[in-house]
Amino acid sequence: MAISTPSSTPTVRAPLPRPDRWHRPLIGLAVVMAVLTVATGVLAIADPREILGQNAWFKPLKFVLSTGIYAVTLAWLIGQVRRFRRAADLLGTLAAVGLLVEIVIIAGVAAAGATSHFNVTTPLHGALWAVMAGSIVVVWLASAVVGVTVALSPGPDAARNLAVRGGITLAMVGLGLAFLMTSPTAEQLEDFRGVAGAHAVGVADGGPGLPFLGWSTEGGDLRIPHFIGMHALQVIPLGLLGLELLSRRVAVLRLQQVRFRLVLIGVLAFAVMLAIVTWQALIGEPIVRPSAPVLFAGVATAVGTAVSAGAVLAVARRPRTRKGGATAERAATTR
Repeated sequence: MAISTPSSTPTVRAPLPRPDRWHRPLIGLAVVMAVLTVATGVLAIADPREILGQNAWFKPLKFVLSTGIYAVTLAWLIGQVRRFRRAADLLGTLAAVGLLVEIVIIAGVAAAGATSHFNVTTPLHGALWAVMAGSIVVVWLASAVVGVTVALSPGPDAARNLAVRGGITLAMVGLGLAFLMTSPTAEQLEDFRGVAGAHAVGVADGGPGLPFLGWSTEGGDLRIPHFIGMHALQVIPLGLLGLELLSRRVAVLRLQQVRFRLVLIGVLAFAVMLAIVTWQALIGEPIVRPSAPVLFAGVATAVGTAVSAGAVLAVARRPRTRKGGATAERAATTR
């Protein structure tokens, strides 16, 4: 199937993208995660125990929420696949199993009042951590190959194709950033106490952090770029969906070329933002106290994104002033 190119002519409002068949194991996993969200939420209220300064059930709650969202998104993506559908179905099932294994271990270890990540204090904890690490490798590989199958099954709308491809590419980068947390720190190697790896950079795990999220407010935290990158898979396609819904009132957004360019700007801005928060985490800087270079990079990215998007919209509206030429808005309205 040929890859579609963005058109500069107004397009008819297309129906919202729907899979021809949802991936059932992933949807089943999402249902389980919804149930566990309620259960872990109740336990977080009923059980006052803390692990590394946070409620023992906050970590399982965060993971079941994130896993549920990811499972629904991946199930939807697999539903878009036309070529290599059997391979995508199999990989989706492997991803569902890997995610479920991770959640079971995280919840089980939390119930026992211990840490799950980086914990090799006993042979049992070491084995559980190894299983978790292996399951995440499986999820990453399965998701990456699903992304390739989606890229090889483009639809007729170039903006949608770009949103899906950009989202899954950045999500794979975000998932891959988790591997930066798995290496022992210099302090751990000097005085090994059964912990190999850390979320925080420059400070020990378990210090002051943002409410519920737990991201360090004293040093860098690699969970931030990991979280942001992983959820590009939802943010970017949902951003395009917002443009499509807005096009019902804003005529210029009915131009496929305009939506394509806006999505491209969004993907590039998201990638730069991901690079900035990764840089900030690696230099041991807390998200709440950015240094001047980090702050400048963030502001420059925001301004550049706004100016670029404004320029795209301004250029698209320019034909209105041309004598004798039908405007994009009028042409779009009459279709």
